[in-house]
Amino acid sequence: VIWDLLEHAWNTNFDKLCAFKAQNGYSNVSTVDKRNKSLGVWVMHQRVLYRKNTLSPDRIQQLNSIGFIWDLLEHAWSE
Repeated sequence: VIWDLLEHAWNTNFDKLCAFKAQNGYSNVSTVDKRNKSLGVWVMHQRVLYRKNTLSPDRIQQLNSIGFIWDLLEHAWSE
C-alpha cells in the first residue's frame, strides 16, 4: 500500500531521472524530448519549486547528489 502518492510519484520520477542520467550522462531532460517529455516537465517543475524556495531540503539533497543543474543559464556560462 502506498500511503503518500505524491511522495511515491516524486521518488518514481527521481528514479527515472537517475536512469536517464546513467544512460545519457546528464540530468537535463528537455521538455521537447518526445520520449521523455513528462520527465522533462518534472525536471523543469523541480527548478521552479527550487526558485520559489518550496522544494524540501531532502529533495534538494537528492537532486544535488546526481549533479542536478538548477540554473541552466548559469551552467551554460560556466561551460
